[in-house]
Amino acid sequence: MLTPAWLEGLSLGDAIAADPLEGGYASKTFRVRTTLGESVVVKTQDDLPADLYALEADGLDALRAPGGFAVPEVLRVTPEFIVLADLGTSEPSPTYWEDGGRALALQHQQTADKFGYHQDNYLGTLLQRNPWTSDGHTFFAEHRLLRYLEEPNCHNQLPEADRRRLERVAGRLPELIPPQPPSLLHGDLWHGNLLPAPDGSPAMIDPAVHYGWPEAELATLLIYNQLSDTFFDAYEEVHPLTPGWRDRLPLLHLRELICITAHWPDRPEAVAEISAILKQLD
Repeated sequence: MLTPAWLEGLSLGDAIAADPLEGGYASKTFRVRTTLGESVVVKTQDDLPADLYALEADGLDALRAPGGFAVPEVLRVTPEFIVLADLGTSEPSPTYWEDGGRALALQHQQTADKFGYHQDNYLGTLLQRNPWTSDGHTFFAEHRLLRYLEEPNCHNQLPEADRRRLERVAGRLPELIPPQPPSLLHGDLWHGNLLPAPDGSPAMIDPAVHYGWPEAELATLLIYNQLSDTFFDAYEEVHPLTPGWRDRLPLLHLRELICITAHWPDRPEAVAEISAILKQLD
């Protein structure tokens, strides 16, 4: 699949090959090679919200924190596609995870006065609501947990008893989660959105940026990944965590599980995990 419009005005030559890349839910992704020996990454898809790629570009720009993760340069944005600098296929450096822990901590030290963001954006293809909110517990309850109950896939898959449990747990967040600052979050930091930059340092892609709880970011990243202690040691050198944070990860991971359920009509594993977590907390 080659579309000449992708490279218009970029002075990179003409596209000669478009190799599909794995990963990503919302888009088809290609590494595009050109007649001048350049390569870029193009993400495209039909029937996406018209502002999705512009908001992705905004999120990437927001993540360019000093000392933080590398993020790809945005070369072109339209409603139909986004063109990004190609980070390539480098191997991780020997200190990749240590550097990653420090980079995430530095990112989390970028704070705001309130929770939310200056605009709504997307997590997957569903709107992520980011109204500026003074209280972190209210923000997480209303806009990261209960928000998804209105989605048809959640309504059809989550039993009524679990929806009521979720509402009760959301109301108890002040006693379950300690106060945390509204820190700059990638917003969808699972392992598929991490990769080595050309120099082997840690980079991130596909953001759902907002200001939220640092522990919520760790929950998304760590539930599915067994990271070495060097990652956490490096993180806590810069951004110490409140004791008991590991015990809170399943609760904070509910947001990811509910979002998965909201995107797909048949996710029994996610529904079962949601139910198990809620029963332990309720």
